[in-house]
Amino acid sequence: MGHPVKRTSRDIRTANRYEVLRQIIAESPTSRQELAAATGLSLATVATLVGELLDLGMITEVGFEDSAGGRPRGLVAVNASGGALIGVDIAETYVHVELFDLGLNVLARADEDVRASESLPEQVVGHVATAVGSVVTQAGIEGARVLGVGVSVPGQVDRATGISEYAPNWDWHAVPLLDLLTEHIAYPLYLDNPLRASAVAELWFGAARGRGNAVVVNLGTGVGAGLVLGGGLHRGVSNSAGEWGHTTMVLDGRLCRCGNHGCVEAYVGARGIMMNLRELSPDSALLHPEDQTATIDALARGVAAGDPVARQVVHETARYLGAGVADLVNLFNPEVVVLSSWVGIALGEPLLREVREAVARHALPRPLAATEIVLSPIPTDPVCLGAATFALEGALQAVGQKNGKRATPVRSGTRTTATPPS
Repeated sequence: MGHPVKRTSRDIRTANRYEVLRQIIAESPTSRQELAAATGLSLATVATLVGELLDLGMITEVGFEDSAGGRPRGLVAVNASGGALIGVDIAETYVHVELFDLGLNVLARADEDVRASESLPEQVVGHVATAVGSVVTQAGIEGARVLGVGVSVPGQVDRATGISEYAPNWDWHAVPLLDLLTEHIAYPLYLDNPLRASAVAELWFGAARGRGNAVVVNLGTGVGAGLVLGGGLHRGVSNSAGEWGHTTMVLDGRLCRCGNHGCVEAYVGARGIMMNLRELSPDSALLHPEDQTATIDALARGVAAGDPVARQVVHETARYLGAGVADLVNLFNPEVVVLSSWVGIALGEPLLREVREAVARHALPRPLAATEIVLSPIPTDPVCLGAATFALEGALQAVGQKNGKRATPVRSGTRTTATPPS
């Protein structure tokens, strides 16, 4: 059971450092005055934090801009070559890894297929280690430049211990995933969940940027909702917020992987969509019984070609999804709901149009009027991008824990090898 942790002055400083760097990445080049206005921090605090980031080599001075009647303002920008970050998206059928520079531009990608028979933690970890090694080799960078590896794993995650508490796709319970990864990966590791990763990616670079309240709906094999409330990521007391995919859609409905009946995921996740197709047309050529990706891709092509079965399946899926999204609109009153992950992107605009119509039938008028419903605009894997930002946050936290006398292990939702002296 998680418990609220009192924030220390170091935690607050880390959060401020992270927010300043996040703003610099988003708005490079920018001035200290603009950073103070954007973050709400005092100019003196911003100046101190900018100085720290300059010393770390994460940002650089890039000249001056004129100010109205005053001294020219110094401009800073992210130093893209100042380090590298790796984001790992572990899913039921694949492991996708991307390596980023400090501007969060993708420098290398690697994919590993995960077969149905490869559900043991050690097998999944082997795929992650192979893909991480591949992107480092592809990018041709020195290992010392890798500031950290953010790893997203489906299900319930304890960030403080690095334990995958429950992953229904593999029936994992209390798997010490971070310990297993540490045996193969020498870089600092940061473990979390795809709901949080996708929400952070949208907050930094996607449809939630500049929005105080947003819901990012992950539509893949699993289903959930990443929550941005009051301008920040909402995790809940035990890092379990957003398990909307396991709320009840139909009483005594379909059996869900979590063991309950009638969950949202059982109707709008990849397997649920396959069931929708099977119920409508059991012998359809669109159905690939053992291949979720092939079935969803076939449905997408069928809709584009005007196939009536494909269209009806998307319509039925959107009816369920729209009712569930309407619940999110009524509960959280967000500025934007983002449809993300591979199923949402594959079915794209046809699904979006149907969902908007279905939400309009179920949501209350006032919160609905304030909400946009959009597809994720992020061109790369949003889970990898979000996971990389967790590694960036961890690297900034580690700065305050280093000392010049001895190597210091970092431990706050992370597992690392010893940190070298500053």
